[in-house]
Amino acid sequence: MTQTNSNTSWEKPRNKNFEKLTKQSGGRWKFLVGGVLLLGAIGYLVASSTMMGAQFFITVDEIVNDSAYLGEEVRISGAVIGDTIEQNTVFVSERQRNAITFTITHIPEEFDNLAEALNQSVSDPNSTRLDVYYEGPMPDLLQHEAQAILTGKLGDDGVFYATELLLKCPSRFEGEGSNQQLGEEHPGMAQINAG
Repeated sequence: MTQTNSNTSWEKPRNKNFEKLTKQSGGRWKFLVGGVLLLGAIGYLVASSTMMGAQFFITVDEIVNDSAYLGEEVRISGAVIGDTIEQNTVFVSERQRNAITFTITHIPEEFDNLAEALNQSVSDPNSTRLDVYYEGPMPDLLQHEAQAILTGKLGDDGVFYATELLLKCPSRFEGEGSNQQLGEEHPGMAQINAG
């Protein structure tokens, strides 16, 4: 009868140096992969937020004269010609909706006084014009010489179909010579989304 030693192991003896090396490189590898994933996620968030927030802002001249914008969602700005504003009732999918049509004119990108720029824009018979169609409630600030900032698409028929309408009242700028930039936000702005 043979006696077995209970302390005997059938496992291969381990090399302690190999274990130490494996643990160190494994930790570095995990750190490296984690860092690359983190940098990739940050890069993706920055790129996607820039693209989503970079809904570019173009002028009436640009959208009318460049066919590349046809059917693309863009953000434009123009001066409202007051006597072109019309409000009608339309039926969409058997539902009654309020439709507003009006014409905007080109506003220079830089100016000294917004009220003067809007006045000159609507008074100039050679200024580029664009017809706008918008479904939604009639905004109080939709008036002659108001600055309209619109989000939507230019249709094949040459009409800009707006889904969002932002308006600046020109009287809020009279007497201000502050080198206003086109589309600059201020407390006198009203925003309306198509419903």
